[in-house]
Amino acid sequence: MRNLITRAFGRKKGAESASGAEAGRTDRSGTNDIDTALIAPARPLYAIGDVHGRDDLIEPMVERIDADAAARGFDAADLIFLGDYVDRGPRSAEVLARLRGMAETMPDMVTCLGGNHERMMLDFLDDPAGRGARWLINGGIETLASYGVDGLDAKSPGKAPVEDMMEASDALARAMPDGMADWLRGLPLWWQSGNMVCVHAAMNPARAPEDQKDRALIWGHQDFGAKPRQDGIWVVHGHTIVKEPLLEPGRICVDTGAYATGRLTAAALTAGACRFL
Repeated sequence: MRNLITRAFGRKKGAESASGAEAGRTDRSGTNDIDTALIAPARPLYAIGDVHGRDDLIEPMVERIDADAAARGFDAADLIFLGDYVDRGPRSAEVLARLRGMAETMPDMVTCLGGNHERMMLDFLDDPAGRGARWLINGGIETLASYGVDGLDAKSPGKAPVEDMMEASDALARAMPDGMADWLRGLPLWWQSGNMVCVHAAMNPARAPEDQKDRALIWGHQDFGAKPRQDGIWVVHGHTIVKEPLLEPGRICVDTGAYATGRLTAAALTAGACRFL
């Protein structure tokens, strides 16, 4: 899979290939009556929603993005993964390995943001006795299993004895590839292109991107979606599951509950346009 993005943006495909790509992709382009004229990323942008352990959905999504970019003749584009790569789904270890590889191989094209589930996973590594239970009851048990770590009661993981949680934390640290925890710690919490800001969960509408608190970016903010921003920024996010991708003035949500629905969604953003793949 690591060659798909390079192939898509490294050379132009012929008209026959582009036509086939167009016919084969899923495009949920419902913009309703929302005025998208002010959407203005610096270059084409694809923002991908919460993966949550569904490694099987990443390659088909990249193929759709590949086909979409080729059909439109893009020379370059940005791929932004919006966080929450682990938990709930069965293949979190594979998701992290795949996304880390993509980000490190193509740093000028692929960016992975941190989400609240990555933060909880790191908390489990750092302080299993004090902060581990929250992660386990929110899908951490599936992530442990993806790394071959067992020994906790899957039916009531949040009630596991402290000693068992500490042993599981140590086992997870040993099972993770070298540098993976450091990579997770270094994930940015926001990314901007033009007037589009990508985050995992939300932004405080009264603060500039650089003035946001981490908690708002990865857990949400009470005023997000209720009070409009006044600076012309559009916020692209996941975290909140929606039945269909959401497009509202100044806000785009692409978390369609992939771990449960099998639907991983991306927003395809270009000047004046938002489409959903």
